[in-house]
Amino acid sequence: MAHPQTRSFVAAADGFRAGTDTPRAFLDRCLATLGEIEPQVHAFVTYDAASAQKAADESTAHWRAGKPLSPIDGMPVGIKDIIETHDMPTEMGAGYYKGWRPNRDAASVTALREAGAVILGKTVTTEFATLPSGPTCNPWDLRRTPGGSSSGSAAATAAGMIAAGLGTQVLGSILRPASFCGVVGFKPSLGAVNRGGSHDGLSQSVHGALAASIEDAWVMLRQIVDRAGGDPGYGGLIGPTETPAAQKPGRLAVLEMPGWDKAKGATRDAFDAAIDRLAGAGVEIRRAKGSAAIAKAQAALDRSMPVSQQVNCWEARWPINSYRTLNSAGLTQFTLDKLAEAEAMTLAQYREALAERAAIRALYATLAAECDATVTLSATGPAPIGIASTGDPSFVAPGSLLGVPAISLPLLTVEDLPVGLQLMGFLDQDAPLIGVARWVQENLSR
Repeated sequence: MAHPQTRSFVAAADGFRAGTDTPRAFLDRCLATLGEIEPQVHAFVTYDAASAQKAADESTAHWRAGKPLSPIDGMPVGIKDIIETHDMPTEMGAGYYKGWRPNRDAASVTALREAGAVILGKTVTTEFATLPSGPTCNPWDLRRTPGGSSSGSAAATAAGMIAAGLGTQVLGSILRPASFCGVVGFKPSLGAVNRGGSHDGLSQSVHGALAASIEDAWVMLRQIVDRAGGDPGYGGLIGPTETPAAQKPGRLAVLEMPGWDKAKGATRDAFDAAIDRLAGAGVEIRRAKGSAAIAKAQAALDRSMPVSQQVNCWEARWPINSYRTLNSAGLTQFTLDKLAEAEAMTLAQYREALAERAAIRALYATLAAECDATVTLSATGPAPIGIASTGDPSFVAPGSLLGVPAISLPLLTVEDLPVGLQLMGFLDQDAPLIGVARWVQENLSR
């Protein structure tokens, strides 16, 4: 298969304004790609081309009249299949929910429709956005995993079947598939996007974007938040409606994530070369060797995976225990085993994990005085062969535990395959992180 090509809706908008392109023509290009490669990639659980074409025609009329509903009026979008849609089943990768229709749209989907986005279909997820894997293959190499659990959104975006997809992340499910599939993955701050009607209720989970560009990711999420806000009790994604301008960082802190030694050879070489180029462009690079604060935060982040797994395990106890009581035949053995782990935990253990998480977050927050953002890899290397695994999440779990904004940029190439460069910011400082990300992308893409 030839290298896939992403399709930016935001970049095409000038053509819509000028009348040289239309949202319907944009969608038709996406559908042509879908028809050609979806039988191999399996990114969608279901899609509705006819309804999408009708919606794209309405968007075309809006742009021709000079009155688009929003900057994403007509954007073809995929919805991760743990997020409710009234017109398509929401199956959550689980036999338990086969054919289930909630008869409502999630808050994010309602907002997307109000903004004129074209909901093309539901994208594959793992069972309850955990494991085991779904049928999706990586469009860069069909033998390789696309990552999980937002696998379908990542693969469909990478292949150019959609401009962006909604994803969720509680451990690594936006940034890791973004890295493996060579797209932008943006996980905003905790609570930034309303998760109402989405079956990802764990305390570290967030809605985010897998997109063709930084601009597509930011604009899509901002349009959702303008209409649906953030999670209850949160102020929503903070920043301008338009994508924040590129902003050169004064200082970046390199973080060697848990399992740093797993990234070897060409992957580390590519990362080191990128850091050298940033330093050569006048950015001060700080590391644990020269900073006690970075060293303490980096050491604390070694506990990201076990602490996150404990927190997530306890919080997933319900509704899985209810499903088991009502119809255990609809659950995989993996899910039943995870439930057994949760039921073996005590409330005291959960409270201990929460206290440790809070302490790690406090240590990381001190780095705001050291740097404008932190930088690391999004994965230990290119997507591994075999779709039964979703890959190692150890490099992206820290951002989930911290609840801070994080973005994976498709800027590194190893063995002719994409690897993401990850930037992390500070809580509710999403717009400054996007500004840094745009500057980094512009300078490393030259």
